[in-house]
Amino acid sequence: MKVMNLLDQMKKYTVMVADTGDFERIQVYQPKDATTNPTLILRAAKLPAYQNMIEEVKANFTDTSLNDRMDQLLVRFGMEILKVVPGRVSTEIDAELSFNIEDSVTRARKIIDLYKKYEVSKDRVLIKIAATWEGIQSAKILEAEGIHCNLTLVFNLAQAVACAQANVKLISPFVGRITDWHKNSQGTNWNAAAMSGSNDPGVQSVKTIYHYLKHHDFKTEIMGASFRNIAQITALAGCDLLTISPELLEELKNTQGEVKEQLSFLTAKNMNMTPINVDEKSFRQLMSDDPMASEKLAEGIHNFKKDTDLLAELLAS
Repeated sequence: MKVMNLLDQMKKYTVMVADTGDFERIQVYQPKDATTNPTLILRAAKLPAYQNMIEEVKANFTDTSLNDRMDQLLVRFGMEILKVVPGRVSTEIDAELSFNIEDSVTRARKIIDLYKKYEVSKDRVLIKIAATWEGIQSAKILEAEGIHCNLTLVFNLAQAVACAQANVKLISPFVGRITDWHKNSQGTNWNAAAMSGSNDPGVQSVKTIYHYLKHHDFKTEIMGASFRNIAQITALAGCDLLTISPELLEELKNTQGEVKEQLSFLTAKNMNMTPINVDEKSFRQLMSDDPMASEKLAEGIHNFKKDTDLLAELLAS
């Protein structure tokens, strides 16, 4: 009997998503969807294989603003990715807009219009927005218009519930960054063996979010993100989607073993989970009371903004 690798087994339980802007590498693993962010696009844009895309955007859009050129580049990457995945691509708006509802909505509409111009259906695009209160309200407006969103940098249940209440299509809870925070917080007291797999703090956070949203029949899809090792990935078998770097996809592909379903809708429905309502006041209070979530959200926005600025420099040079 042939032993299947972990990647093929995971595909039986979960939609696998490639977390990269390098569309040449995506083809190897045959994921259904792909996600990008400014950091991943910047990394790909520096590769020799993609220099022609940078130069083409610079040459064809010399009379436009830097923001326009940036959107053109993001959409170009998205279009190439959609040639190698059958599903959707997530395209992120400028992290600088994370606290501005009006400008976020305007930028998202513009990106969707660019995809339409290139004959890409909006159903194949998720607009990626940071899960601040303002970001969630921006997504609520966009979802009502039929523009689907991926709310990123989700670190706790308050963010997840607020997104679900706003009818957001998909959320991305960040597994590895949650674990990083707890590891740094505990310092020498951190026990790597005891805090791995199902005991991993990031894994437990995603499980809590999954169980709550499924128990209360929210339609929002849950996509675990930001993985540090394959044990975190296999511990979430059964999650709606998981977005994974090419390096960890390769490790899953080259590793044999048994994968068992860890999350299921029926299990969630049989749990006792008290409903909560998250409005603006409670959202801000719950984020303030959660130093991990508030610190990691701020850090993520800062780093995405920094890499967006670096990407802009490539287009301006």
